[in-house]
Amino acid sequence: MTKLQFVYWDAQGNKIHKDGTGGIPLGQKKTASPGDFGVPDGATVALYAFVVWGSDNEANQMFTYDASSSVTANYTISGTTLNNSLVLTSVG
Repeated sequence: MTKLQFVYWDAQGNKIHKDGTGGIPLGQKKTASPGDFGVPDGATVALYAFVVWGSDNEANQMFTYDASSSVTANYTISGTTLNNSLVLTSVG
């Protein structure tokens, strides 16, 4: 089970971690907006996968959060709880 979370960097360069969704079972999809979890508009942000009873994973890709944008980034996490891969699969 995985929970989607976000990390962003504030104006002073501090990395801030924000909790996000509840648990997502294996094979399921979930949509989450950074702003719904306290990420400010205009922040540089990355997706963070909290893997319950496993190894967490932070996406290598960062983006600027724009609350007015309808563009979405789609990620896939695969592997095992202790050895997983988080990959950006599409943006649209």
